[in-house]
Amino acid sequence: MTPATYGSDPTGLICGFCFSPDGVGSAVSADQALEFLAAEKLEGQAQGFVWLHFNLSHTATEKWLRDHKLLPDVFREALHEGSRSTRVELDDDMLMAVINDVHFDFNFESSDISSLWLTVNPRCVISLRSQPLRSIDRLRDAVKQGRKIQSSVALLVHLMHDQGDVLVRIVRDTTVRIDTIEDQLLSDRLEKQRADLGALRRLLVRLQRLLAPEPAALFRLLQKPPTWIGEEDLQDLRQATEEFTVVLRDMTELQERIKLLQEEIAGRATEANNRSLYVLTVVTVLALPINIIAGLLGMNVGGIPWAQNDKGFWIVVAIILSFTAVAARLAFKKFRD
Repeated sequence: MTPATYGSDPTGLICGFCFSPDGVGSAVSADQALEFLAAEKLEGQAQGFVWLHFNLSHTATEKWLRDHKLLPDVFREALHEGSRSTRVELDDDMLMAVINDVHFDFNFESSDISSLWLTVNPRCVISLRSQPLRSIDRLRDAVKQGRKIQSSVALLVHLMHDQGDVLVRIVRDTTVRIDTIEDQLLSDRLEKQRADLGALRRLLVRLQRLLAPEPAALFRLLQKPPTWIGEEDLQDLRQATEEFTVVLRDMTELQERIKLLQEEIAGRATEANNRSLYVLTVVTVLALPINIIAGLLGMNVGGIPWAQNDKGFWIVVAIILSFTAVAARLAFKKFRD
């Protein structure tokens, strides 16, 4: 049987690119990437860099990376730890990044969010993911179309910009859905949108929790960057962080808007329930006189009034109607008030 490769080669490599000093990337295999890194190591001078993107679901990925010593021990431990928050931090003159992104078939479900792990040094960028993600696919398409990327940090910044674009599109689509629900609420055509609002709010909360970069790690990196990161790349990284901040603020505003809509829907539902309960109470009060009188006259005891009177039935009806009319007048007067 042919073993499943999950869209990658036997080493788990999905795609690999070798970037020349002028920033143009060309596709390479895993063996060619190793030859490129070995040649640079012998020459002692960096001439471009290489980007390797792996499928973490492939069983051979971690073994191949471990055999060729391309991942530090700290990064391998981070792959299996519980924390999935977005962060970019410095470890032993190497950047380690965890970027959360949405699946390629994202459908406004909180489960459609996965993590992308990256390790960045001057000569090599290694990225790993378990599910197809939109931002990394956009970056790969841009490189295939000839987008020039001058450094490994520029590749990371480009990825963060792509992720910001994906988040902006999610915020726009969410805003459109909230506008539709609000219009239906104002026109009294609301059906099951309360559950939809709850799902959207849970999605935004999860996105905000996972996508908000850790301030402490970014602050340390921007204050004391490694020497091999240029000033231009550092400024682009700072700008990408600011874009994340803007998108996260928009998400917070959407959460507040959803919360207000949920409160409005809950208030209307409570008001409708109160009206229904009041109407039921009025009907019960109106039926009370006839029930009481019918119960009294139905007793099999002596002394029941008008038992021998030819007009006894109409007398009882008149009494019941009088009591019912008085109760109805009081009840509906309060209802109108």
